[in-house]
Amino acid sequence: EMFACCSGPKEVVEVENAAKVVCAKRSPIAHEVKEGETYYWCTCGLSKKQPFCDGSHAGTKFAPQAWTATASETKYFCACKQTAGAPFCDGKHTKMPEDAEGKSFSPNSFK
Repeated sequence: EMFACCSGPKEVVEVENAAKVVCAKRSPIAHEVKEGETYYWCTCGLSKKQPFCDGSHAGTKFAPQAWTATASETKYFCACKQTAGAPFCDGKHTKMPEDAEGKSFSPNSFK
């Protein structure tokens, strides 16, 4: 299976902490989206192009989440990777520790 953001096929292999997500940022990332364009939201937190995928998930169980804009507007994408409303921020970052950025957590750790 190929993704537009990635350089090769999605592979699932065992690596240390492959089931955990990294909090890329403890706040949402605003992005101007264009109607009809598809965006690939990073689900693992490892991408250097947050909030979007750059293929850094290779070797984990994660894959980007595709989302197509229905209007041209500003959207607030989740960067803590704990949202229940992916790919958008739902405020879960406010329940994370102040020093959460760059740390790994199990998905849905914060209710």
